[in-house]
Amino acid sequence: MSPRTLVVALVAATLALAGLVLPGSSAPASAAPVQTLEWTAGDSTDHYLSAPSTAVAGETTIVFKNTEELGSTMSHTLTFDTSTPGYNHDVNLNILANPYDDKNGVHEATVTLTPGKYRYYCTIQGHTKMMGEFVVTDGGGADTTPPTVTANVTGTKDTAGNYVGSATVNLSASDSQSGVDKVEYQLDGGAWTAYTAPVAVTAAGSHMAHYRATDKAGNVSPEGMSSFTVVTGQPGDTTPPTVTAEVTGTKDAAGNYLDTATVKLTATDAGSGVDKVEYKVDEGAWTAYTAPVAVTAPGMHMVSYRASDKAGNVSPEGMAHFTVVSSDTTAPTVTSEVTGTKDTAGNYVGKATVTLAATDAGSGVGKVEYNLNGGPWLTYSAPLALTVVGAHTVKYRATDKAGNVSAEGTATFTIVEGDDSTAPVVSVVVSGDLDGSWSYIEDATINLTATDAGSGVDKIEYQLDGGAWTVYTAPVKVTALGTHTLTYRASDKAGNVSAEQGGAFTIVAAPPGPDACPDSDLRDTVILGTADSQVENRDTGNGCTINDVIDDESDYSSNDQFVTYVRAVTQELLDGEVISSDERNLIVTAAIESGIGGTATEPEPEPGKKKPETKNPGMKKTVKTPIRDV
Repeated sequence: MSPRTLVVALVAATLALAGLVLPGSSAPASAAPVQTLEWTAGDSTDHYLSAPSTAVAGETTIVFKNTEELGSTMSHTLTFDTSTPGYNHDVNLNILANPYDDKNGVHEATVTLTPGKYRYYCTIQGHTKMMGEFVVTDGGGADTTPPTVTANVTGTKDTAGNYVGSATVNLSASDSQSGVDKVEYQLDGGAWTAYTAPVAVTAAGSHMAHYRATDKAGNVSPEGMSSFTVVTGQPGDTTPPTVTAEVTGTKDAAGNYLDTATVKLTATDAGSGVDKVEYKVDEGAWTAYTAPVAVTAPGMHMVSYRASDKAGNVSPEGMAHFTVVSSDTTAPTVTSEVTGTKDTAGNYVGKATVTLAATDAGSGVGKVEYNLNGGPWLTYSAPLALTVVGAHTVKYRATDKAGNVSAEGTATFTIVEGDDSTAPVVSVVVSGDLDGSWSYIEDATINLTATDAGSGVDKIEYQLDGGAWTVYTAPVKVTALGTHTLTYRASDKAGNVSAEQGGAFTIVAAPPGPDACPDSDLRDTVILGTADSQVENRDTGNGCTINDVIDDESDYSSNDQFVTYVRAVTQELLDGEVISSDERNLIVTAAIESGIGGTATEPEPEPGKKKPETKNPGMKKTVKTPIRDV
């Protein structure tokens, strides 16, 4: 299987378009969209490849491309924000695109945009850094009207209208065209500051707050001004309130709270009186306390708290530490179902769909995960539609909200091509040194090859001397003396199996004598055909040179067959420390450059004459009569 096929097998889970809801108001069917906006995504989980930054109001065609051509191998969504303050929420758009879906990752939708700012993001877990925003202006013309901004000062007043202890400045702005971009304020002649929350002023004395707003078209409102006076609280009130916390709930033997811990805060102030109580859970934001706080997330927690009185005194921060554990210790149950059209062998034809389901009667299911063919664990969100031909293994598990993880389940199945019914073609070459009786001297190497023009070769198997069937992955060297039988076959990815073929060959001991090649090829370098490897043509240890043991004169059906043969022979020379790895590479390169390979037939000897010897007749004789039929 090629690297590309393997990648496709890992990511070929084809997802359909998710729910798409368009705004209720849209242009008449006959009206053409005023614009087309395009987003693109690739193989990144932290940004879109391209996205618009501006648009005009009106009916708009949204195009979302997440394709192989853009480098993507995963799913992404284009989702418009409908809840975050500060953005338009009138377009409910959620497009899910996958390079392998029925639209090849290119999806379109029509929406109606209104002036303002829109935020978009990707909803897939782990992709949340993919986000952005764009500004929509009035399609009828440029926005030249500044926003409107107002101020409201609140707090406890004395009879003279002064604010006791503190005054809070609240600003609000509106813009009916491009929308408000920012609101700023300036307190007592200080620097202009972006307004993000009400401003509490506690310093006693007279104050002036200036404010202004800017819309998304760059128009700035006239400055507004609000003046007020803050006075201290009751004379002598410099004492902050007292605030306490009480944590309640059902505990286990270790003192941990089961499922829920409830934090109750109480504050008192004998002077000006309590103004407010605030708290924060762990590293969260400070929040006004109005009722007991229930903490349910399992784990260790810190609740910080403080209180302020009406004179502006703030208590030291208090802190309550506790641990919440779940009473749920039972893992979820998760099951799988594989569906699709099967052939008579139980293989799925063309496609198989894997559906996972999990239940948990305790804390509830937190997430379901799967991995495909040993790949990474991924969050399961929809049935997996697989189309890649071959055997597949899907492992799956579920985790509940208490952190309990189920045992892994496994689903195995095979997908075959619907129209491939032709078995592969498989062939064998047995190579080695042959004696005059056509027996291999000391060892023989089995080389198997297979081709399949349909779904492709899945595996080659062989059986030696009646043993078990073994998957062929590399040339097989046989050294045991005697006669051997070989049977072989090949299977394609559609499940078709070739007819078994076989034969026999014999291995004998090396004949006595110091020189196995009395008529050695004594050229200085190893030369294959006309290709000079520049490797020294040295003795291999038995009187034969490297040129003697590499047969470049026999008939080969292709250069690939010749190169395969040379690889096998030079591997033996490398194993025997006759040549180095670099020299082996040079010889193999010469084999490739030689162009040797053809279908010529060796002429038969004249009657009464002995068949001429070759330097390594194993390949030549094997091609003609690889092994005797059995």
